Amino acid sequence: ADALSRWIDWDDRNSCILFGDGAGAMVLSTTVSEEGGDDAEAALPGILGYSAHSNGKGYGDLNCGYKGSARPVDTPGEQTVLSAGSYNKLAMNGKKVYAFATREVPTVITEALDAAGMTVDDVDWLLLHQANIRIMETVAKRLGMPMDKVITNLSKYGNTSAASIPLALDEAVRSGQVKKGDVIACAGFGAGLSWGAAIIRWG
Repeated sequence: ADALSRWIDWDDRNSCILFGDGAGAMVLSTTVSEEGGDDAEAALPGILGYSAHSNGKGYGDLNCGYKGSARPVDTPGEQTVLSAGSYNKLAMNGKKVYAFATREVPTVITEALDAAGMTVDDVDWLLLHQANIRIMETVAKRLGMPMDKVITNLSKYGNTSAASIPLALDEAVRSGQVKKGDVIACAGFGAGLSWGAAIIRWG
């Protein structure tokens, strides 16, 4: 869940128009095949492969830094001083984040596919963090996937940050776009900088 409207600099038109608030979750459970045969186990739903990275050197390109202030509390003896926590306004260098995402996301998806023993040809849907349609178009192109295989709801809600992947997946499942047995390549990226991907089979 993210409520970035609390931390947006509403005077910065480069970032304030991009973000929305949202929350989403996915519940995983163990699965037992109801079908026999050698291929039954291979077709089970679940997480098939994943990869994740972070690089603190990119902190300055996208962050919402901690902003603490002293908060004295009356206690016996010497006064105790706590930190009243908050955050600074969100700061983003859009050009650098675009370059980072379009470079690293195709790579991390390929790593996750390798871990799953799969290739792009095995993927039914590409589900990316809903940050920017240009990023999604470029990532899809670099993976050799058509845009009609890309799940997106960015135009409805904007960038809902951590909520964007589960929200888009929920809509795709409810609409019948994603069906049982479909293989979905998911990838997210964000502050830190951090990025990761997971290959899942929907069940």
